[in-house]
Amino acid sequence: MVLIMVGVLVAIAAPWIMRRRGAGSDWMQGQLLVTGVSPRPDGVTGEHLVTITGVINGPTVNEHVVYQQLAIDVDQWPTMGQLFGVVYSPKNPDNWRFAPSAAPPQPPPPGPEIY
Repeated sequence: MVLIMVGVLVAIAAPWIMRRRGAGSDWMQGQLLVTGVSPRPDGVTGEHLVTITGVINGPTVNEHVVYQQLAIDVDQWPTMGQLFGVVYSPKNPDNWRFAPSAAPPQPPPPGPEIY
């Protein structure tokens, strides 16, 4: 029971501690060119895992090959040759995320039906 309580405390405190240390504040902006992507699942909706491989170009890296699995909405599935804005750690460019403004767009909310 004590281990569970310690685990919950760590899970709650970790984001607060990382913000105070400035984790992610020194990340660099770059571009990801998608060079490979797992097949889009047929007949399903919602988020599914996609495997992306590509190269990141930025101020501290040039053609750095990356590989990652992400959960992405099937309607926004990436394609080969697509460019995305990313942020990456200057110490480890394998640690990257889609840039907040360049994340795959979310589908619009359903509007009123017109008959």
